[in-house]
Amino acid sequence: MIFKETNVPGAFGIVPEKRGDDRGFFARVWCAREFEEHGLNPRQVQTNISFNRDKGTLRGLHYQLAPHAETKLVRCTRGAIFDVVVDLRPDSPTYRKWAGMRLSADEHNMLLVPEGCAHGFQTLTDAAEVTYQVSAYYAPDAERGARYDDPAFSIDWPLPVTSISPKDAAWAPFGNEHEVIE
Repeated sequence: MIFKETNVPGAFGIVPEKRGDDRGFFARVWCAREFEEHGLNPRQVQTNISFNRDKGTLRGLHYQLAPHAETKLVRCTRGAIFDVVVDLRPDSPTYRKWAGMRLSADEHNMLLVPEGCAHGFQTLTDAAEVTYQVSAYYAPDAERGARYDDPAFSIDWPLPVTSISPKDAAWAPFGNEHEVIE
């Protein structure tokens, strides 16, 4: 696997190294040892899937408070998405900064979202499917979110939002009232 650090420390774009022949290819998309070698949390306790019917659908920005903070490894398994990580770690030099990348089933690439960061994505195609492996169990009491269009982040989403859940549309603007993720 090839790990490319984004402008948010600890967030990596990951591309599988394909070994191909006339049958197709083989590639590793997960290896605890390689994650540890990059100083990344290799723990995985849950895998989630998200199916999104329409292009322009937006999910996020989601995160969980400590001690339930999650590392997420996100991969688009059908179609394409624009995946975003927002640094919410107050002591980070990139606090409130974001990194985004296109993930697609054709490219087989992934985004690693570190603990202390919010995550969201927008579908670039109809019938987009996303899987993510997470390092902590979902804890409803620790769930938090931030608005996708919050001026505190100024995320440049590639498409107009065509669908968003009422819950995601109702998150409060990010500010000092948000609890620290640490």
